[in-house]
Amino acid sequence: MADYNAPVKDMKLALNHIARLTELSSMPVFEDASDDMVSAILDEAARVARDVVGPTNWEGDQTGLKLDESGVVCPECFHDAYSQYAEGGWGSLQFDPEFGGQGMPYLLSVSVMEMWQSANMAWGLCPLLSQGAVECLSINASDELKGIYLPKLISGEWAGTMNLTEGGAGSDLSQVRCKAEQDGDHYRITGEKIFITWGDHSLTENIVHLVLARLPDAPPGVRGISLFLVPKYLVNADGSLGEYNNTKPLSIEHKLGIHASPTCVMGFENSVGYLVGELNRGLACMFTMMNNARLGVGLQGVAISERAYQQALNFANERIQSPAVGHKEPGPIMRHGDVRRMLLTMKALTEAGRALTYDACGSIDFSHHAEDPERREKEKARAALLTPVVKGWCTEFAQEVTSLGVQIHGGMGYVEETGAAQHFRDARILPIYEGTNGIQALDLVGRKTLMDKGEALASLLEEMRATVAAGGAFSALAAQLEAAVVAVEQARDVLLSGSAEDPQLPGAIAYNFMMLLGTVAGAWELLRQAESAAELQSQGEDDPYLAAKQVTTRFYFAQILPRYMGYLEMIKSGSATITEMSDAQYASAWQ
Repeated sequence: MADYNAPVKDMKLALNHIARLTELSSMPVFEDASDDMVSAILDEAARVARDVVGPTNWEGDQTGLKLDESGVVCPECFHDAYSQYAEGGWGSLQFDPEFGGQGMPYLLSVSVMEMWQSANMAWGLCPLLSQGAVECLSINASDELKGIYLPKLISGEWAGTMNLTEGGAGSDLSQVRCKAEQDGDHYRITGEKIFITWGDHSLTENIVHLVLARLPDAPPGVRGISLFLVPKYLVNADGSLGEYNNTKPLSIEHKLGIHASPTCVMGFENSVGYLVGELNRGLACMFTMMNNARLGVGLQGVAISERAYQQALNFANERIQSPAVGHKEPGPIMRHGDVRRMLLTMKALTEAGRALTYDACGSIDFSHHAEDPERREKEKARAALLTPVVKGWCTEFAQEVTSLGVQIHGGMGYVEETGAAQHFRDARILPIYEGTNGIQALDLVGRKTLMDKGEALASLLEEMRATVAAGGAFSALAAQLEAAVVAVEQARDVLLSGSAEDPQLPGAIAYNFMMLLGTVAGAWELLRQAESAAELQSQGEDDPYLAAKQVTTRFYFAQILPRYMGYLEMIKSGSATITEMSDAQYASAWQ
């Protein structure tokens, strides 16, 4: 079973040459994010991920969780890893120094978060959810709540959760029945929530639940949902922990993967809650956390793909079998062409997804801190457009990459001892939670394309065309990218022109539209990286990684980018089969 080693070189290339970290670090607000500081942070995070968090992955998966009268019992090894994470200040990188943060770019924290997710995705979900809670409270909570809860959440002393869905509701939050009743300056929360990630545990001394609930006189549907902060333990005036607040894990789910991440059914019984934001505006407040989590889940797709790739690469170099073509003696299966095809597919998709994810997160930083208000709005729209693509495309290819990891191991991949199966199992949740990928695709075609008549998408395609026009050492690849951009425009035109006549069209083509855009955007990101790698070589840098990046890019353009043609054809012609049938015809079709 291979150790995890963070791909720091690839992270730096994506940060500096794609996501514009160098430009961010030139801003006064990020003056501490010097190249030396960034390198030191990444190197130390890589050490912690390898030596502290990584070794807990297999043990946590095999140990699993228990629920007793004290609550959820986590694997013992998780406690030390979390203590070192908190003591190292790793949860504070991007947050406001007023509350104990380090004031670094969000983008930098994303690369560090990737390391935690690769090292142990089940464990990494705890800090991922806590950071989303900090984002939500920072934007929406009162100054009083911020003063009490943000310092402890940022330091990692307390953890945060997101309590949205309920039994029978699924993704339809209009069905939320959890009750809130005003009681003086606070509220009393009663109800049950399901699928609550890290809903209970003993890694931190307190857990801060963000809970969607409805007041008795609230309007129906999503317009009547409010957001409440419900701590596991109440906080006294002096900051010490007070009474238990009746937030109880009623059960834990027995899941396909992420066995060491407690997914709880949570019960609230007359629990004290504090309003976050305005009454009946809870969903808008929660979207702050949800959007953060959507990018985080996309990042998890990249992270689990990286871990599966490293595992498969290690096995391919060590597994000795029959002679490959050109060899007389048995040797590592790495020598076989089909194994190399699978490994390069894993590598190319992972590196393309990393660059795209970092690029989207960089836009979030610029949307907050760019000096020009017009640019801030443009970067906000850019990040909004890319968010469902990052979440959807990166988690879809994670299914392919982790499956290829099992395939490379052969029969040994199908047994648990090698660890390849765990990555495959863990990855399967990613297209489901934080909004299924069908919902992400609908968001992309609806809110992010139809609503602005394709303006944000057109701006992104202009960026791609600028890369094509720049020429450089990869003119043949640039020509392929130009053809792919035209395909995206054709798909956009089908969407814009056909949706008015056929309201079912957007939903019918949404998934293929998302996969088309992700595939093409991934090619663009890799081409830009290949050009940067070639430029660095021309300046005298002699690192095999730079040559490898160019090989990976050429492979992507030859073997993966052509998928866009299939997605386009399905968008142009496949939608009719879906939309032309009535409900009755569909029902009879299954007989």
